[in-house]
Amino acid sequence: MLDIRFIRENPEAVKENIKKKFQEEKLPLVDQVLALDEENRAAMSEANELRAARNTLAKKVGMLMGQAKKDPSKLAEAEEAKAQVKANAGRLAELEQKEAELAAQIRKIMLVIPNIIDPSVPIGPDDSANVEVERFGEPVTPDFEIPYHTEIMERFNGVDMDAAGRVSGNGFYYLMGDVARLHEAVLAYARDFMVGKGFTFCIPPFMIHGNVVEGVMSQTDMEAMMYKIEGEDLYLIGTSEHSMIGKFIDQIIPEDSLPQTLTSYSPCFRKEKGAHGIEERGVYRIHQFEKQEMIVVCRPEDSMAWYEKMWRFSVELFRSLDIPVRQLECCSGDLADLKVKSCDIEAWSPRQQKYFEVCSCSNLGDAQARRLKMRVKGEKGTYLPHTLNNTVVAPPRMLIALLENNLQADGSVRIPKDLQPYMGGLEVMLPKQ
Repeated sequence: MLDIRFIRENPEAVKENIKKKFQEEKLPLVDQVLALDEENRAAMSEANELRAARNTLAKKVGMLMGQAKKDPSKLAEAEEAKAQVKANAGRLAELEQKEAELAAQIRKIMLVIPNIIDPSVPIGPDDSANVEVERFGEPVTPDFEIPYHTEIMERFNGVDMDAAGRVSGNGFYYLMGDVARLHEAVLAYARDFMVGKGFTFCIPPFMIHGNVVEGVMSQTDMEAMMYKIEGEDLYLIGTSEHSMIGKFIDQIIPEDSLPQTLTSYSPCFRKEKGAHGIEERGVYRIHQFEKQEMIVVCRPEDSMAWYEKMWRFSVELFRSLDIPVRQLECCSGDLADLKVKSCDIEAWSPRQQKYFEVCSCSNLGDAQARRLKMRVKGEKGTYLPHTLNNTVVAPPRMLIALLENNLQADGSVRIPKDLQPYMGGLEVMLPKQ
């Protein structure tokens, strides 16, 4: 959410930003919000004048009532002043109601005007215009056929999609045996990897209130992703970023406590409505998964440096597990409305002969802080912090990359050295069938 003062002073820049995001249907919103803002400021100005007049009249009534004890003629003048106070009170109540209604209309529009993107963001209408920046590790294609990922898991008796379908429907799964163990090993390794980078480990609430949802994500994303708990003001989180950033709602953060660097574990629940939908066969796009996340709350001048650090952490982690990856810069049309800049880390799939998304790193500027009323108190006053988030790992999707890149010709799967301590020292997973 932008600062209304920025829109007042830079309406054409806001419109140009909307065009860069290929959301021309939102262009009229800029003029609408400016008109409502002008009307609201006029109401506020009149209300302030009435409050000042009320205070003056209240003093005058008190003075006249005191004088009326000696001069009864002052009583009529006092009654006139009282009548004026009463008339002003009625008008003030009307103005205060008008202010509240206008403020609600303004906020509703402000929530859908996209954040200003960073000048370095490539311009394009959708993810087809995303730009590969750099590759890390040499993509390898073995000289044997690599099966679909669920077929690899089934060789270890490690997945049951049919039972999950009977119990919960499409988009769910049972993981079992060594595959389930590998899933948990990846999460534990990712947790310790981030703790080693100085991040504080957290387990957050898995449900959040509606005002937190509104504070951390756009309305479009909310409708496509979030599950609502019937009859309660609670939503299941789609990622732990939601509750971790929500942790700071309405809080004043001491500047000397920045940066806040947190890594959180949670299950994640997503409707996955929209273009991609649910993958019926596998575990790539599903309704339920687990994830280790990284979150940073920092001073505005430090946020781009943290953005660079965070996506590089993802690269380092995946390379430590012998998985080739690349950084893909997200174009303007592929950025969610709150994001200033974002990139995906994609892992190499030997089976598909292409890369696929495993991490998403985002700098949201002060958008979430403004929505959630997060503030920092420093030596030079109070200001809004910047917030950033990035996936550390999100199994079982990450397992696809791990299994494919470590599959051997005999059907066994090599356990990367750094992951072996989390698998009880196991070096190779042997198929059961």
